[in-house]
Amino acid sequence: MTVIDLRSDTVTQPTAGMRDAMMAAPLGDDVYGEDPTVNLLEATLAGQLGFAAGLFVPTGTMSNLLGLMAHCERGDEYIVGQQAHTYKYEGGGAAVLGSIQPQPLEMEADGSIDLARVCAAIKQDDFHFARSRLLALENTMQGKVLPLAYLASAHEFCGLHGLALHLDGARLFNASVKLGVAPRAITGHFDSVSVCLSKGLGAPVGSVLCGSEPFIGKARRLRKMVGGGMRQAGVLAAAGLYALEHQVARLSEDHANAQALADGLIELGYSVEPVQTNMVYVDVGDQAAALKAHCAEQGIILSAAARLRMVTHLDVSCDAITRVIEAFASFRSA
Repeated sequence: MTVIDLRSDTVTQPTAGMRDAMMAAPLGDDVYGEDPTVNLLEATLAGQLGFAAGLFVPTGTMSNLLGLMAHCERGDEYIVGQQAHTYKYEGGGAAVLGSIQPQPLEMEADGSIDLARVCAAIKQDDFHFARSRLLALENTMQGKVLPLAYLASAHEFCGLHGLALHLDGARLFNASVKLGVAPRAITGHFDSVSVCLSKGLGAPVGSVLCGSEPFIGKARRLRKMVGGGMRQAGVLAAAGLYALEHQVARLSEDHANAQALADGLIELGYSVEPVQTNMVYVDVGDQAAALKAHCAEQGIILSAAARLRMVTHLDVSCDAITRVIEAFASFRSA
């Protein structure tokens, strides 16, 4: 029985073409700036997103951390959503390692942060307060795509209030595919962007932080400081380049599979949140543990949560979606 893992889009296996690209990658020492494949990945993604420079790092958590630390000094603060990955799911790194104070705010249903609420949170220029320096957004946010009009408003707002604007674009390409626009239509509103290669794009490792030359120069120094300097990293960067060339357009398949899963569960009577990209949220209440165990018996791996998240990806086929719906149906009738 083929296992279907819906916990996250981080669980994908490299495709045969990706493995071939990794094996054939020309290599050098990236700490010396001499790995040609890393350099090509950084330049390629920065160019696609409209930035001057990029920095390849092992993880999205590190990429966001370097972005926050390059924007903010000790005693500064960044304003961020209460449910945002940079605040809630990255180990408090900005506070612990950067001495940067987070100012979390409640979020809107569409994943945005009300700019009036942001305005009220900006600190006065007074030595009693941390200095407000940065607004951090996330796109997609729990599978939701931030509207382009909102991003334009956030860009203008930050300019008026002296804030930098950072995007945790872990699933940026899901957002661009959903909107039917080039990625730079989204990233053009930001001062810096972190993009994850090991989620929907299917690479085994890596993220890229993009920004101006001085910004990336500072982030590169910080990368060394936190232990992110790698040597012959082109073997990993090659997977990212392959993903950018071959595995972006196919994200629409993941979105279609997520919608098909949602539709099937709604027909069974489950309460399902509206789907935009590759995430399906289902309210299973106190049945979460039992449902997880039931599905595991049928080769389907789920998280155990009352608000159950299921994530489609390149290793989840249309046939797999049918199997999942059937498993939910048998659980409901048991």
